[in-house]
Order: sequence, then structure tokens, then C-alpha cells
Amino acid sequence: MHLSLAGNAGPVDILRGISLDVARGETLGLVGPSGSGKSSLLMVIGGLERATSGSVTALGRDLSRLSEDALARFRRDHMGVVFQSFHLIPTMTALENVATPLELAGARDAFDRAEEELKAIGLGARAHHYPAQLSGGEQQRVALARAAVGRPEILLADEPTGNLDGATGTVIMDLLFGLRDRHGSTLVLVTHAPELAARCDRVLRLRDGSVEGEERARKAAE
Repeated sequence: MHLSLAGNAGPVDILRGISLDVARGETLGLVGPSGSGKSSLLMVIGGLERATSGSVTALGRDLSRLSEDALARFRRDHMGVVFQSFHLIPTMTALENVATPLELAGARDAFDRAEEELKAIGLGARAHHYPAQLSGGEQQRVALARAAVGRPEILLADEPTGNLDGATGTVIMDLLFGLRDRHGSTLVLVTHAPELAARCDRVLRLRDGSVEGEERARKAAE
């Protein structure tokens, strides 16, 4: 897998020679210094960026061969994505935000399932609050519920605790892995937090767009 972006000085390599297999149900942490390519790799895995060479296969589908519309449908039906900055729709309540992907998929029970997911993460009483009325930790919980409500086979998280204090980050970590366990999803996450990486089955270290090393999470946290 290779990813380049065009710049004023010519093509800039973002990822180089990445070869990666992630087993179904595995939890993989992507770590490394800022600018190492962690988030870019996650975006390529999720079909949000396209590799300039190589291919990405997920659930037996070659994402590099799908159109933008087909990619969007694939993500809707099979993936959940959590970002550092929450990306909630400010004019929608927590319940509406969580129900949106199910509504787009045509699910008639979208709001019932969204309410169940919010209750499962302890936000049932905040279902009708707007993002501006929620704390940062509560907004990230809503984002987690939205990512998980479709019971995705693949769950992607980009610095899910990056904007949160330590105690709130720990709550989000517990919820994230709880969702993974509850739905049996494959989880790939980008993190700078060693305690979060330590909870993964495997950790991939990136530097300058290439894989620097791979190790068990327990070693990575030491």
C-alpha cells in the first residue's frame, strides 16, 4: 500500500510499502510520532482516502475498485468510525445523531435502536439534548454510540481520547472496548495513549510513513 499527495514541490509520500493483515475480531493499535502516517493509514483502511498504489481488501471486497457511492454504502453497512473531534451534527439531538446512519440505511426501527445504544452507554437520560448541551466526554459517547449502532464488523477510531481529560478518557476506553466485545467488531485505533494501546491485541508502530515495528501491546506500553 502506498499513498502520495501532490504538493507545490511535487508528490509527497504519506505511506510507503505498508503491508498489513488484520484478523476478524482483532484489536489493532496504530502508534507513532505525529506525522508518522497513523491517521492516513486508518483513513485508507476505511476507504476515506485512496491508496495511490496497492489495494485494500475488507470483508472480501477490494475497496480500491469501488466507486465513491459504493464506498459510502460499504462504510454505512459494515463500518463504524469515531474521530477525535466527535463530528456530531449540532442541530440534531443525541438520539437523532445516533439514529442517522440507520435512517440512511432505511431501518424502520432506527430510533428504537438508537435509544437502546444510548442507554447501553449510560446516556439514556441525555437522548434529547443537543451536542452543545453535552460535555466533551458525553459527546464522544454519543459518537461511539453512532459508530456502533449498526453493529459494524469493522470499528475504526482516530485518537478517541485525544480531546478528553484522563478520567473521561478512561471511561471512553472502557466503553470503546465494551462496544467491541458486545458487537464482536474488528477494532483498529490510532492513539498516542500508551494505556489505550496496551489494551489492544497487537500494536503497529509507524514512522515516516512506514512500519517501524510490530509488537504485543503489553510490550508497547512499557
